[in-house]
Amino acid sequence: MQTIDGRQWATRDDLIASSGYSRTTIANLWRDRQSNGHPQPRDINRVMHWDLEEWSRWFEQHHQQAPAPAPRVDRKGDPDELLPPAAQARVLGVDLSRISQYGKKPPAGWPAPAHVEQLETRTREYRTRRQLWDFVDSNRGFGTAGGRPSGATAKAPDPRIRQAALALQAAPGVKPGEVAATLAERHGGSVHTWKRIVTAARKTA
Repeated sequence: MQTIDGRQWATRDDLIASSGYSRTTIANLWRDRQSNGHPQPRDINRVMHWDLEEWSRWFEQHHQQAPAPAPRVDRKGDPDELLPPAAQARVLGVDLSRISQYGKKPPAGWPAPAHVEQLETRTREYRTRRQLWDFVDSNRGFGTAGGRPSGATAKAPDPRIRQAALALQAAPGVKPGEVAATLAERHGGSVHTWKRIVTAARKTA
């Protein structure tokens, strides 16, 4: 990590440490720079460096704009078994609410129920695994919009925590509150916010 005119310049290894992502992921982000707007580097001693503040801000925005991962479809089981809505959701790897949403506003290719059960206040629609698999196979956009698969709630590591950790390492005798104030002045944001980030960085150290 290089500091020039009060700004931190990070190598690819520094970016890996800052983001918590693998070398392959970081390299792919650079490879796709024409389409994703990846910041341009600065050559320092014949090594590419990126403005850490600019890169971290871009990385956070890029992660927020990235589409949710596609659901994991369960391909096991009897293809012709009749499944209630909850089981349909498990096969498709989505929340049950999404099956309910499809009942009100079906997407293109959503199969008609193979069986309908009349309950006291509503009807319950059954579909077979084969119908669900055919729907997924014929709908390449499935999973990219309209809902998030079950369990897909993990967020990318906050790059500011790594920044705070590096600042703590560089100033071992300085109080955490003073480190937070320095980070707020350098990167923007409130001192209160940076105090919380510094606390998180100390816990992970």
